[in-house]
Amino acid sequence: MKPALFLFALLFSASGCLLPATAQITSPVKDKTAQLKQFGRPVSATTVIPAAQLPLVLAGKDSVQAKVAGVVQDVCQVKGCWMDVKLTNDTRMKVRFRDYGFFVPKNLNGKEVVFEGTAYQEVISVADQQHYMKDAGKSPAEIKAIVQPKKEITFVADGVQVR
Repeated sequence: MKPALFLFALLFSASGCLLPATAQITSPVKDKTAQLKQFGRPVSATTVIPAAQLPLVLAGKDSVQAKVAGVVQDVCQVKGCWMDVKLTNDTRMKVRFRDYGFFVPKNLNGKEVVFEGTAYQEVISVADQQHYMKDAGKSPAEIKAIVQPKKEITFVADGVQVR
């Protein structure tokens, strides 16, 4: 019985060699949406504004709900609990994640992201600025150089999509 089973297994495995080459070689279909990484709630690509336009949308308002696209400039190196996104050449926006419900990878610098949530103006204390600098892995000299609170746009994201 064993020789018959062996012969059957040999014939079954060899039958794959007799199939046409096109039947044997399959390449995965590249779906662009499968390559996108989502964190938090799913984010669709509809009605997205560039990060550089967010200050204009927020002007004169306490807060706005928005879906924003931008480039990551920095990420918390402790656990990925915030990221800085470029607004203009010399300004950034701090993006945190609603209720610390999710985090992002620490290696997103230079990557394009789309995120959805609430933007608002906030005065960041010296202590908080220094804390963020420490999380970003900045030097003690850079951290000590922060001596004044600053007003900036803060964004609380419900979801982030990395492109």
